[in-house]
Amino acid sequence: MTPADARPAGTATTRPVATRLLRAVAYAVLPAELVVAITLLAGVRIPPAALLLAEGAVLLLMAGEAAAYLRLRRRGLSRREAFGELVPEPVLRLIGHELRLMASLGLWVARRRHGIRPGDRAFPHARDQAALFYGFAFVCLVETVGISYLLAGLPVVHAIVLVLDVYTVLFVLGLHAASVTRPHVLAPGALRLRQAAHVDLHIPLEKIAAVRHEPRFTHEKTEGELNLAVGSQTSFTIELTEPLDAPRLLGAPRPVRTVRAHADDSRALLRELRAALTRVRTAPSPSPGPPASA
Repeated sequence: MTPADARPAGTATTRPVATRLLRAVAYAVLPAELVVAITLLAGVRIPPAALLLAEGAVLLLMAGEAAAYLRLRRRGLSRREAFGELVPEPVLRLIGHELRLMASLGLWVARRRHGIRPGDRAFPHARDQAALFYGFAFVCLVETVGISYLLAGLPVVHAIVLVLDVYTVLFVLGLHAASVTRPHVLAPGALRLRQAAHVDLHIPLEKIAAVRHEPRFTHEKTEGELNLAVGSQTSFTIELTEPLDAPRLLGAPRPVRTVRAHADDSRALLRELRAALTRVRTAPSPSPGPPASA
């Protein structure tokens, strides 16, 4: 994953009072709205005054969020920074992850790949996990049909569980689709290692100290190491000259100096990577310019 984005200008200690208040209201209103929605689906009658109050609170919250967003944009913040002020970063990261999974399904169907530019070399890495994910998706599909049959007499519960089950099947397929459509990429000057839609690590070639072919089927969690296993295996190891930040899914920093990953053809990847490293290390240094005239 790419290095953590710098925090926006407003942090937890300097964020305006109005923005902190909006966050606090959102933490109270949104769960209450979810409870109201589930209650209505269950057929429970809610007094009109209470329903009007709940919906009014949601509309006021949305209006306040929109006004705060526009104010932050006028202050010069980017779209991401403005959203980061209003929505906690872990929530943004989770939403982004889900959107990338769904987008990967579209890319998979269209037989397209993500993040590959002219001149880049792509190295797939999803082959050895395909059987596992297809099997898991089939089991989830059978479970969806079975539960749907058992809950046929409870229409509200049946509808809720059906939506969750269908999304679970899409989620499993999305994980595999993300691996298929997001291969490792060797670009001029950098190696990009990816795992599904949650790891995207850019390694500048000048920060690579050593690479080696090293098949492994067990991986202990060790500080400073990142294991991007596919089907419980990694096939090559990269040692870095200095720690590189590979943030976790929710944004927590994770400095690493050793990266283990897998590719369908790891020897071809290492061969191309070593050639690129040789070109980088033997490239002539730029000649100094002419001395400045007096």
